[in-house]
Amino acid sequence: MSADRALEPLPPERWPDRIGHLANDFAGDLNVYRLMAHDPELLAAWSPLREHVVTKNALGAERLEIVVLRTAARLGVGYEWARHVDRAAKLGMDQERIRAMAGPREAMSGQDSLLAGIVDDLLDTTRIAPDRSTALIAMAGKTAVLDLIATVGFYVTLGAILNTFDVPLEERIAPVDIPT
Repeated sequence: MSADRALEPLPPERWPDRIGHLANDFAGDLNVYRLMAHDPELLAAWSPLREHVVTKNALGAERLEIVVLRTAARLGVGYEWARHVDRAAKLGMDQERIRAMAGPREAMSGQDSLLAGIVDDLLDTTRIAPDRSTALIAMAGKTAVLDLIATVGFYVTLGAILNTFDVPLEERIAPVDIPT
């Protein structure tokens, strides 16, 4: 264990049997979940929520990445920023659009500005402004509002874990600084 970390990611071979199956699923390759393996009950409970937020979200893949990038930038979570820069690029988002998620909303397109504004609302006041909520419903449907709120909460929790324990980024993901 490094001197500056209270917990280190656990290699899957040291995981309790109760969560061993997750090592071959989403959790074994990601350091944040390898760290969460110190709390098997939490990781087991986290798994279905992660499945919904990441793969069944009413926002759709591209909007989800916008929300995660904005959340990561606002919270200063370099691990999530780098992972989701990679994911957004694989979806075909260009680097200028990705970098814009860390900046002022005025520099973003309409949809991106709306989503970033909703993230900002949630982080600043824990409430979505009514006009933004109405616009999101018109764009993506009612369930998208609930999924967006859950997504921000999900990544706030992950961000707190990542930043508290200075979880290292996986070697296969290039480090990318959050633009300032």
